[in-house]
Amino acid sequence: MRHIWWLLVPAFLGLAAPAQARPRDDALSGAIRCAAIGDSRQWLDCYYGAAQPVRAALGMAPALAAQLKLAASPPSGGQPRDEALRDDVVSAAAGCARVTGDRGWLDCYYAAAMPMRTQLGLSAPQTAARPAPAPQPAFVPMPPARAPAPAGPPPMPRSTGGIFNGIFNTPRPIVRNMPMQSFVLDSKGAFTITLADGQVWEQKAEDEVYHPARWRKAASGLLVTISPDAMHTFIMTVSGEGRIYRVRRIH
Repeated sequence: MRHIWWLLVPAFLGLAAPAQARPRDDALSGAIRCAAIGDSRQWLDCYYGAAQPVRAALGMAPALAAQLKLAASPPSGGQPRDEALRDDVVSAAAGCARVTGDRGWLDCYYAAAMPMRTQLGLSAPQTAARPAPAPQPAFVPMPPARAPAPAGPPPMPRSTGGIFNGIFNTPRPIVRNMPMQSFVLDSKGAFTITLADGQVWEQKAEDEVYHPARWRKAASGLLVTISPDAMHTFIMTVSGEGRIYRVRRIH
């Protein structure tokens, strides 16, 4: 097992002035006691909870209750994971003794945990906030950022085609060469399709020229164009086909 930093801690602590050393000593001793924890994520929370003596000395709000509980009584059990990485973190934290001022030391202490955060897939934390008259939030490891939710499909269309639409003018498509996301064919070949942007269309039962769809390609290979037609209806074509389908949007 690799615990070289245990031997270096007294030397590092000796570099700090006595007035500064006590909260830092307590914090680093607490971080060392966290070594009994097997799970690396729990170990990291214990490490953060161990910083409480310095947070208290700075007048900051306490760390999270779960972190304080782990630091006060680290649970043992199981083989500790990422031992070499833990050693690197605590060694770097011990090196923070050279930093002047507890606020700078606390930032250094939190920064030392970055290799473990990277190992666990966590984002970079903010540095320790400076004390202010108003209470400050406890240090909380930030979860990975979530991707923005995709936008929903555009509003339901209304055909502007009149009785003679398509005879005296060419309507502008409302969907042009958009790939399908999926399609479903019923027993008669009538279809329901979902487009790439989430629109859902189905073939009308009263289609004047009822053409059962016989698509053999994957949905993503079928490019759809939908245009307004007479009497406020819509027609659909699929690239590479000569068929015209009458459709209506259901979502």
